[in-house]
Parts: sequence; structure tokens; C-alpha cells
Amino acid sequence: MKRIIIFTMLLTSFISFNAFAQEKYGKTLNLGLGIGGSVGYYSYVHKSLPVININYEFDIVKNLTIAPFISISTYTNNYFWGNTNNPGRYYTFRETIIPIGAKGTYYFDDLLKANKHWDFYLAGSLGIVFANQNWDNNYNGDKKYFPSGNDWFLDIHIGTEYHFNNKIGAFLDLSTGVSTLGLAIHGLK
Repeated sequence: MKRIIIFTMLLTSFISFNAFAQEKYGKTLNLGLGIGGSVGYYSYVHKSLPVININYEFDIVKNLTIAPFISISTYTNNYFWGNTNNPGRYYTFRETIIPIGAKGTYYFDDLLKANKHWDFYLAGSLGIVFANQNWDNNYNGDKKYFPSGNDWFLDIHIGTEYHFNNKIGAFLDLSTGVSTLGLAIHGLK
């Protein structure tokens, strides 16, 4: 009987320790509002843009997740144009940018011995961009006047998350593309 109690205590402590060491990062919905435009994909815009980002993380192996994502941003520019057939005036150009891709994230919590309220990570994202460009109806000038970005992009991220509890956290993701501040909702299936 004594051996059974000792074995049960050891097994319980091993399971408890193992559960702590194997923290799950996946099953997390991340909703963020960011700024892009100075570097990375959005640099061709030459101004800061608000960007909405949504991703959902899945566990791959210990400390590693992958998150399919979608982002959206839009901006406008005005351009003065005219010719002999069209009197000069300002025309409005609008571009809507929708990047879709996957973000791989490695968490350094074990290495940094972070307490349970903090996560620290390094990540990379790869994706394709769908961009829709529109000019005012009467514009007959050069529709390539405002450049567009590449169809593909690659960004590097470094970030942290503070867990308020088991279900909700706030994160800051600094990136070569879009730096984001947001809300993380854990434990979603």
C-alpha cells in the first residue's frame, strides 16, 4: 500500500510538472490593430496605414505554432490631372490591400524562464497579397501613377503577450511589415 501511495504521488507530480512544461500556445484567436507603411510590404505607400489582422494559432510541436491569417487595410490618395480634353482637377485613388498567409511562431518562455503571465516569441510570416485599386470614374490618366506592392511578402516578428487569465491576453507584435497591438483569446476549438 505504501508503494502504491508513493507511486501515485510521483506519477501525479510528474504529470503536473509535464503539463506545466508542455504549455499549449495553440487554439488561440488573435485580433489586432496595427500600423504598416514605413517598412516591409507597405513601404511603397509612403505613409502609415491602419491594418486589421486576424489569425488563429495551432500547436505544431512544443513551443511552436502556425497561424493562418488575414489582414485588411485601405488608403486613398488624391492626384491632380488634366489634359486638353479634360479640365484639370483632383482625382481620388483608393487601394484595398488584403494579405493572406501563415505565421510560424516559436515561444521562448522555457528558455527565458518566464512566469505564467508572459509569453515571448519570434515569428515569420509568408503570404500573398490581393490588392484592389480604384480611381474616380472620370479619370483617364495614367492608372499606374501610384505603384503597387509585390504579390508575395515575408515578414519577421518579435513579440510578447501578457495573460490576464487562462482565456484572455494582450499582445504586442513588432514586425518588419505591420506592428500590431491586440487581444488574444485562448482555448477556442
